[in-house]
Amino acid sequence: MGAFLGAFFGTVAASPWVGLIAAMLGGALIAAILAVLAIRYLVDQVVLGIVLNLLALGLTSFLYSQIMQPDAASFNNAPAFATWRIPLLDKIPIIGPALFEQNVIVYIAIVLVISVHVGLFHTRWGLRTRSVGEHPIAADTVGIRVLAVRYRNVLIAGLIAGIGGAYFTIGSQLDFSKNMTVGKGFIALAALIFGRWSPVGATLAALLFGFTDQLQGYLSLIGSSVPSEFLAMLPYAVTIVAVAGLVGRVRAPAADGKPYIKG
Repeated sequence: MGAFLGAFFGTVAASPWVGLIAAMLGGALIAAILAVLAIRYLVDQVVLGIVLNLLALGLTSFLYSQIMQPDAASFNNAPAFATWRIPLLDKIPIIGPALFEQNVIVYIAIVLVISVHVGLFHTRWGLRTRSVGEHPIAADTVGIRVLAVRYRNVLIAGLIAGIGGAYFTIGSQLDFSKNMTVGKGFIALAALIFGRWSPVGATLAALLFGFTDQLQGYLSLIGSSVPSEFLAMLPYAVTIVAVAGLVGRVRAPAADGKPYIKG
């Protein structure tokens, strides 16, 4: 949804910033549906997650076929964010170009990782969030509004996910196409588990998966003898191996995925 709305509204308004805001709102919309159905109506979150993924895939594919594809110039040609170079820092070998010679979405991502880490482990909001995730009954007894915290945090997560979606279009100078995220959201979920449920750990895991994704592209360019099908599945294979090797030793928050019924 973030990729689609970013491309659509970015094209209509001829502004990547409008596209970014639209992408965030699209992510928040899906998150709001998730929050209402899971928190208010206690729908199983695993089933709901699959349904919402299919909904987003089907809806964006339909709108792409009906609106974007017939008139790509008017609805699927959004301007992309320009590259911003940070003086001196962009000269650092290897790390410099990767982190400090990027567009604004990458810088937002870096700031978000730092902000969420500090927020989770060094603020009252973070303490309440972790307490709701670990022991909502105890949190409720000390006056924390458990359901309100869950609603608010799911919506925040949706906004951030929308930014991630926007990177596929207005952040990468690409037009929207059907299923262009190709399962990257599920890899993000695996990165969270692999990173031991922490923002910094998840980021390091995402860098590992990103490396394997770029590696398969590089090997294809140099004419590797490995079949292209095997190269294409490399990042997903690494994801499976990483999660299978660690999932037994990584503990999720105790109340993760469990509905809370007050009283």
